[in-house]
Amino acid sequence: MGALDGIRVIDLTVWFQGPVAAQFLADFGAEVIKVERPQGGDQARGVRSIKAVPVGDWNQYFLVINRNKKSLAVDLKKPAGRAVLDRLVERSDVFLSNLGPELLASWDLGYERLRALNPKLVYATNTGYGAFGQVDRPSFDMTVQALTGLMARLGEPGQPPIYLGMGSGDAYGGLLSALGILLALYHRNRTGQGQMLDASLYGAQLFLTAPTLQAYLATGRREFAQQRSREEPENPTWNRYRARDGWLFLCVPNQDEAFAKLCRTLGDDALGADPRFAGADGRRTHARALVARLDATVAGRSVAEWMERWRSAGIAASPIGTLADAARDPQAWENDYLLETHCHEVDRQVAIRGFPIGLSRTPGRVESLGPELGQDTELLLADTLGYSWEEIGELKAQGAIP
Repeated sequence: MGALDGIRVIDLTVWFQGPVAAQFLADFGAEVIKVERPQGGDQARGVRSIKAVPVGDWNQYFLVINRNKKSLAVDLKKPAGRAVLDRLVERSDVFLSNLGPELLASWDLGYERLRALNPKLVYATNTGYGAFGQVDRPSFDMTVQALTGLMARLGEPGQPPIYLGMGSGDAYGGLLSALGILLALYHRNRTGQGQMLDASLYGAQLFLTAPTLQAYLATGRREFAQQRSREEPENPTWNRYRARDGWLFLCVPNQDEAFAKLCRTLGDDALGADPRFAGADGRRTHARALVARLDATVAGRSVAEWMERWRSAGIAASPIGTLADAARDPQAWENDYLLETHCHEVDRQVAIRGFPIGLSRTPGRVESLGPELGQDTELLLADTLGYSWEEIGELKAQGAIP
């Protein structure tokens, strides 16, 4: 039994943010019905490569973010197709879409009309820049990230801004969309009233910058909005350093006792006695000199040697790993952050990302990867929507379903 058993979600989404929002709900037991056009379905079904580089012998892009879902293929350009969706709206808890408002309007799928069909409906959209205001332009993860100031904050001064990458804004936006849907469902269960919500890429990525953005809002200090050099940090002992065979992140507060402890692990007796680095203000004022000194010292030993020394001393630090390191990390597998499941496309077990959240009584599950286009259409029409087989035949004859 899943935490969201009994919740039915209409998933009229494409590409990443919308589908991954519905995927979070499906992982925890919601019945998610992915509604797709019969001609090709979600465009993500065609993603076999990213930037012309193949990403595997199975369509991991589409299959993972659409796991645990059913597929209903219906042509919403046809009146009979829209009538099918109306009947589904009457029997569902959530309508979720990341399609443009103009396209939804062309199919008469605005909130007010669907609310008239089902007053308890939670109507969720994923826009690029928010439901209000005048911005009307295409939104991609990187175009929105560019707007938030996040790119301009990353990297070394004078170097190009850095794209955080990996669709991180889409993934974060999807998670916030799922959160919004759960909040609206909780309210509906208390009051019997549905509502409309929007979780935009812009809102999600502004929230992603929250700690630094809030510091800028509170102080107006430009350093919170600009690139900061690794060689001149606010706290030199809370910084990245290169060991002999890799990078480390050292997390030592700028406090005298903590600095003294660090110095004892470095084997550099003179460092702690250097008057330039006496007191927090001294270390901050002479940050460049202290970073240079630590650079030279840390480079003399391996990552493993430093980690052993610092763990023994109770100093927080971590090797800076890669995605390949994470894929081998037993901690990620033991917590179901990474999973193996069967992929019908290649008929073997494949590794996938799992659940960022763990529930003790109703954990997430992956029962299937993304569905074939329209694989559940006839069963949904007959069992969920009450169409007779004769009526289903008429829908086929009209081209409303494949």
